[in-house]
Amino acid sequence: MTPELHNLAQHVLHGLSAPQKALSSAWFYDDEGSRLFQRIMTLPEYYLTRAEHALLRERVDELLRWIDPDHRPLDLIELGSGDGEKAVTLCRALHARHVDSTFRPIDVSAHALAELSRRFDEHLPRMALKPVLGDYLARWPERSPERHQVVMLLGSNLGNFDQVGACALLRRIRTQLRSGDVLLLGLDLVKDPRVIHAAYDDSRGVTAEFNLNLLRRLNRELGMNFDTGRFSHFASYCPLQAVMRSFLISHVTQVVHSTVLDREFTFAPGETLHTEQSQKYSPESIAELAELSGFAHTHLITGSEPRYALAIWHRPQDAS
Repeated sequence: MTPELHNLAQHVLHGLSAPQKALSSAWFYDDEGSRLFQRIMTLPEYYLTRAEHALLRERVDELLRWIDPDHRPLDLIELGSGDGEKAVTLCRALHARHVDSTFRPIDVSAHALAELSRRFDEHLPRMALKPVLGDYLARWPERSPERHQVVMLLGSNLGNFDQVGACALLRRIRTQLRSGDVLLLGLDLVKDPRVIHAAYDDSRGVTAEFNLNLLRRLNRELGMNFDTGRFSHFASYCPLQAVMRSFLISHVTQVVHSTVLDREFTFAPGETLHTEQSQKYSPESIAELAELSGFAHTHLITGSEPRYALAIWHRPQDAS
């Protein structure tokens, strides 16, 4: 059993044995999950990708003034890079300014990294590119004392964690950085709840397929026998907590077996399996999160109609 499969098996054993069954959205992104998410990003309801791309494209000069004001050599590290579409604009701007930069995308999907390499071969063939396949905290690139790091966590991926989990992740990222290194976060902002809900429950059912694909992955990798026709996708937004949650609902009483785990898991009619959360933020909650996780909240970029934000944080110098 590979380390990744062992981690998945232990996660599923714990998650499906809990009173509220839950699985991490980190396991959505097998090759088919990555393909489905690429489709989601093109849907009319899914505003997040377009809003983030617009900020990266329209405010790139402002962004570069904050992340690399001195044109120092840098490693641009993207955590959970996907196919690299988000990073192209920033990489192109660095290349045009003749900044000595290396793009180091990290992702768990070989399919996504293959698409990324193809994209950069087409659009930025002279950009130094060093993809890394695997979990980004386990496969962090080797640090060079001559180069500073600009780390990107885009796509509102931080929102997949509650505040405790987000702070824990941010602190772990912080341990990989030196004083003055930069963290660039893409964060979805609080807005009309109807707009948010539609983004996670699209009319074409692509998001539902994306959610159900998690069960297909478990069938394939853990020898499980989920019948996806007996589950359905359900999405719910809570304005009081500013959080979007996705579930899979069991239609009937059913028992699901795993040959790898040698365990059975029982689902009752109407029982929910929690598969994703997406936290939404205000400028005040973004500043609070930076303080709680030990970063200096340097700058916040939003559009004229604040729907999405790019937060620029620095690791401050440690107190002596």
